[in-house]
Amino acid sequence: MQIALYQPDIPQNAGAVARLCACLGTALHIIEPAGFDVSDRNFRRAGMDYLERANIVRHPSWQAFDQRRRADGARLLLATTRGATAYLQWRYEATDILLFGRESAGVPDQVHEAADARLLVPMRPGLRSINVALAAAVILGEAMRQTGGFVSLAGGVD
Repeated sequence: MQIALYQPDIPQNAGAVARLCACLGTALHIIEPAGFDVSDRNFRRAGMDYLERANIVRHPSWQAFDQRRRADGARLLLATTRGATAYLQWRYEATDILLFGRESAGVPDQVHEAADARLLVPMRPGLRSINVALAAAVILGEAMRQTGGFVSLAGGVD
């Protein structure tokens, strides 16, 4: 299981996702351009000393990321408020990449079209969205539960 952030623009959220990925043993792909440098103090503060343990892969563009993803044969699952399937109804595979868009703008149509599935976190009506780091934690948790990803972590919880 892997997470990708499409052109993230809030360093604290990206840092929190990097920390999540470090703790759960998932790679984090950052698709540039990001709205901050990885040396940004807010990114580093949110990621704390976990950043040294995170497997962060930076891609210079959407095209570079998508080319690598396709070559690896990974399915791309886009988390979006325009999603068609509730994340709990999806059947995950261990090689899936969970993609999260920019906090300010989501992702462009070409990214929607490239996704193998568009997932949403159900919410109360009238609210726009959940924080991207929280959405990543919620969806990644379910994906790892379904694929047995927690079994390999300390304690072997399933």
